[in-house]
Amino acid sequence: MIPKVFREVIDLGDGREIAIETGKLAKQAHGSVVVQMGKAMLLCTVVSNYKQSDVDFLPLTVDYREKFAAAGRYPGGFFKREARPSDGEILTMRLVDRVLRPLFPKDYHAETQIMIQLMSHDDNVMPDALAGLAASTVIQLSDIPFETPISEVRVARINGEFVINPNRTQLAAADIDMMVGASADSVMMVEGEMDECSEEEMAEAIKFAHEAIKVQCAAQVRLAEAFGKKETREYEPEITNEELETKIHQAAYDKCYAIAKKGTSKVERSNAFAEVKEEVIAMFSEEELEEYGDLVGKYFNKAQKNAVRELTLAEGLRLDGRKTTDIRPIWCEVDYLPSTHGSSIFTRGETQALATVTLGTSREANQIDMPTHQGEESFYLHYNFPPFSTGEARPLRGTSRREIGHGNLAQRALKGMIPADCPYTVRVVSEVLESNGSSSMATVCAGTMAMMDAGVQMKKPVSGIAMGLISDGDRYAVLSDILGDEDHLGDMDFKVTGTADGITACQMDIKVKGLSYEILVNALKQARDGRLHILSKLTDTIAQPNTDVKAHAPKMVTRTIANEYIGALIGPGGKVIQELQKETDTTIVINEDPVTEEGIVEILGTNQEGIDAVLAKIDAITFKPKVGSVYEVKVIKMLDFGAVVEYTEAPGNEVLLHVSELAWERTENVSDVVNMGDVFDVKYFGRDPKTRKEKVSKKALLPRPPRENKKPAPKKEA
Repeated sequence: MIPKVFREVIDLGDGREIAIETGKLAKQAHGSVVVQMGKAMLLCTVVSNYKQSDVDFLPLTVDYREKFAAAGRYPGGFFKREARPSDGEILTMRLVDRVLRPLFPKDYHAETQIMIQLMSHDDNVMPDALAGLAASTVIQLSDIPFETPISEVRVARINGEFVINPNRTQLAAADIDMMVGASADSVMMVEGEMDECSEEEMAEAIKFAHEAIKVQCAAQVRLAEAFGKKETREYEPEITNEELETKIHQAAYDKCYAIAKKGTSKVERSNAFAEVKEEVIAMFSEEELEEYGDLVGKYFNKAQKNAVRELTLAEGLRLDGRKTTDIRPIWCEVDYLPSTHGSSIFTRGETQALATVTLGTSREANQIDMPTHQGEESFYLHYNFPPFSTGEARPLRGTSRREIGHGNLAQRALKGMIPADCPYTVRVVSEVLESNGSSSMATVCAGTMAMMDAGVQMKKPVSGIAMGLISDGDRYAVLSDILGDEDHLGDMDFKVTGTADGITACQMDIKVKGLSYEILVNALKQARDGRLHILSKLTDTIAQPNTDVKAHAPKMVTRTIANEYIGALIGPGGKVIQELQKETDTTIVINEDPVTEEGIVEILGTNQEGIDAVLAKIDAITFKPKVGSVYEVKVIKMLDFGAVVEYTEAPGNEVLLHVSELAWERTENVSDVVNMGDVFDVKYFGRDPKTRKEKVSKKALLPRPPRENKKPAPKKEA
């Protein structure tokens, strides 16, 4: 039986279309959809258990995978099947999860799994921009409770014009690249990178993206109605007790307000709140606590949250005593680690990041091998968040999705400030040692100083700040440099990085509905003031990049050679280059420039003498004398018919100086004119057209002797 297929088409307005289709594939899932743009096709499914889980949160899993077969490729490596997700796939999962999660009911705790799979790839389509649309559509086609359709688009500004979902080639010319997630009414998520754009330009890009998202949300509604929108499933709601909530609020609110107003440290504050919580718990008998379950703790946390928010809205004060625009105390240091190529410490309040820089050749570039994209990164940043940074002890289970996401944000913030002619592969690693507030923004600041300490000639230093927002509909307060607690209790968490001249990256999660663009721009401008304050602390510590790398760090020199000389430099079986590296204690990497079709030789070494020796060898190999030029040579071999000489500026390049070119006078023995080790000049005449051998002459540089005057022969008589 041929299945009935339901389909909606979204017109992007420039000849491109996105189709969303259901009814053909994966019909046992609670919802399934195929999203197609060009030849790119995503299959997305959702399944949610009908039984609530025994947890107090939504166990949601968003999984995004790109199948290698979609691009007609084999997975790399020994095992020829897809394995753990790549960083790119994980970043896409995070983008989708952050928009979806807040729209499930607060008391819906059923295990839910959304799987998005790229089944067919198109080089002109970037599929991560379609993943949010696919995920929201499958939920609309299911009976899973969900507040409203959403979608995500990529918006780029190319030659001054905004473009929705550009391809990778177009994106290379963009000065704004952002992913925006929103419902028809509210923007909920923004993440991207910019080339020092203004706050107003960023807001305009978000508005443009939101208009495209509204069209995609409407298409989802039409598809669900045509398919037959299911009734939302019933589920067992959380138990509530208004009387209990009121009792706990009355017992805890004022005390929590007073603690918050004291402006103490994180530890002191946590201990004080814990004491109040114990007092609240002591109000109930064991039987009552067993009856109420977790409601006591839940309602206490709600009272604490309301008290802290009201303190900020009513008095403009925060948990640590700061005003809304205040930045915590900052201290910085560079060159802390003696053996690294560059290092720095950035400490802001109770957040601390230690950054290191390692310089290498193109061989150390980060290889990207995804079905949709292959390439390499000559600048990359890794972010580590150990449990001790928050005073916790928990097992280490590899790099978390959060670490990958935060590291990617910091990398995007900094990469535009690495000059195009930087000869090194640069790796930055941020070790978060303390965290109470944005450690990703601390990573940006520490990374900037560490690279300047390492001698990376950054165009401009970059700083970052995490901002928050508290609003009750009528009042709002924008918070600069938020604490971890303020991140949890606030209505918006947005991180902004930039130079003194503009924004380089951002990440926003907006929790309040209907946030006005006026508030958004005001918040961004307040962030700019805070960013510039932090930037001044960085430049007070290190004003300019060091003019050179450290003595123990490798120096990098590049040399371009014609392709015809690459084989001679490598040698048979790599013998020449291997011996050269061993003799000079250097690393030599040879790449071919696909544009100029020349060889680019990278020489990395800590010893300048070794680097100079490699350069001399390259000069010798690539030496090509010019006809008519004079060169200094040295005799290295004596023969009966001449002397073998070596160009002193290109050791190893030999040529025969024939006995006839030694002197104007007839030379019987070569040793009558030159001997082993003699150094003198010769003139280069190129190749003899008859013998095809190179010709040099010593006598051509000597004065020619005058001819002898001979008496004319007597005339014979007739």
